[in-house]
Amino acid sequence: MDARLNFFAGPTAGKVLKHFLSAGRILKDSPLPAATQELVALRVSQINGCAVCIDMHTKEAAAAGEAPVRLNLVAAWRGATVFTEAERAALELAEEGTRVAD
Repeated sequence: MDARLNFFAGPTAGKVLKHFLSAGRILKDSPLPAATQELVALRVSQINGCAVCIDMHTKEAAAAGEAPVRLNLVAAWRGATVFTEAERAALELAEEGTRVAD
């Protein structure tokens, strides 16, 4: 699979990367717990079909204390009973922001 966007290909892609990383820093500095941030990042990566991102965020979520059962259920979070209301809200918001073309 070819990369969708080469962030180093030109000045426009570089600007996109700069803003993307800035948004990530804002999220990291937010009061949202690290484990929830990684659940959200994992779900977005699943929707986007990014295998490297899925692997990375699964490992980072586990390092943040997430249980394997919860990691396995992120893709089916709507039907799973292991997520809090706050986590469900974060996952819902992440899906809405990711599936803008749906």
